[in-house]
Amino acid sequence: MSKQTVKVGLFGLGTVGGGVAELLLQEEKRLQEALGAELVLAKACDLDASLASGLGLPKERFTTNAADILHDPEIDIVVELIGGTKVAKDIVMGALNAGKPVVTANKALLATFGAEVFGLASQKSLKIAFEASVGGGIPLIRSMREGLAANRITSCLGILNGTCNYILSRMSAEGADFDAVLKEAQTLGYAEADPTFDIEGMDTAHKLAILATLATGRFPQVKDIAVEGISGISAQDITFARETGFVIKLLAVFHRHGEHAELRVHPALVDRNHLLASVNGPFNAVFVSGDWVGDIMLYGAGAGRRATASAVVADILDLAREKVNGCRFTAPNLGRAALNLSPLELTPIAQVSGRYYFRFTAKDQPGVLATIAAILGKQGISIETVLQKGRQETGGAVPIIILTHEASEQAMQNALKEIDAQPVITEPTKVIRVV
Repeated sequence: MSKQTVKVGLFGLGTVGGGVAELLLQEEKRLQEALGAELVLAKACDLDASLASGLGLPKERFTTNAADILHDPEIDIVVELIGGTKVAKDIVMGALNAGKPVVTANKALLATFGAEVFGLASQKSLKIAFEASVGGGIPLIRSMREGLAANRITSCLGILNGTCNYILSRMSAEGADFDAVLKEAQTLGYAEADPTFDIEGMDTAHKLAILATLATGRFPQVKDIAVEGISGISAQDITFARETGFVIKLLAVFHRHGEHAELRVHPALVDRNHLLASVNGPFNAVFVSGDWVGDIMLYGAGAGRRATASAVVADILDLAREKVNGCRFTAPNLGRAALNLSPLELTPIAQVSGRYYFRFTAKDQPGVLATIAAILGKQGISIETVLQKGRQETGGAVPIIILTHEASEQAMQNALKEIDAQPVITEPTKVIRVV
């Protein structure tokens, strides 16, 4: 009896897609042993034919026409790795409508159109595998969907963007300014030529939306997530954070509040003894809390050709096993038998409470600290720590660092508006939240 064959159609031969093609072609024998059947890259689609030849992909297995994959009845699994949302959405929806399960690493697509995509998959009783969409090579999706299935996930704190973590780690290690480290990251390939999507937090927000959907079973609106990037972080802030016992990380934050959830992305002061504080360079980590398991942390390479390709091919193998064994899902797409397409209600950030780091820049004259403290006190914000530095030149301004006890976001914003209006304040105040 001949061995069964599972045929894969791949869209996109860029950084990740090229890595997936390499893995499928180079490790064919090992993957066959793991599957118990042949796993074949039957067709790859890209607009750039030179990418296929560079990978050694035979001409008959390459196309520039999406229909050659979507309408081929012999293709068993469709893999979408082109990125973006418009064309990618057409491909994913087209594959599902053609009765083919899908593997994707497209966090923007799933975060923005998750209800539509998962809704169609549920209607067609098909699987969408998306391990590589969050955390690169870390088995995060599978862990939350299956390994923690007995738990109610109460919170997640994540370092989910390697570009930002690399920049902040280098600033911390060297005392360098943001712009200099960003240029270095671009030279090394850790940052795109246009890094806006990463450094302003939107990439992290998309990943956070996916984690929130897994944790709650409902779909948040990305536009409602409070997002702040790292471009405003200075070498001064890095230094002052270290002097007060913290490191600065760009964090994705999820907290459950009954039927609502708190979702935000922003730079944060992390206690240097917290596990996330030691995650440096381009690595990712997620600190997850469940009501039965307690706290766990998952750590590893969050991006890159090989790590992400590893996660994509693991998903392909899962889908291929289901076909070979003639079974349906080992687990539903989002870990729940019943799909809830209603939006996840988000707690407005103004209603959130926390601790804050303020860096005030003020004239060096008597009474400044008393003025700031009085305004904070009027808003019910108590001071935990004060760090004041002398001026560097005659007549110059001085930084005043204040760490607060817990206070509401609204109170913080009210106080800040009044303080920055004071004539003794020479620059807008920098605020970083403390976790």
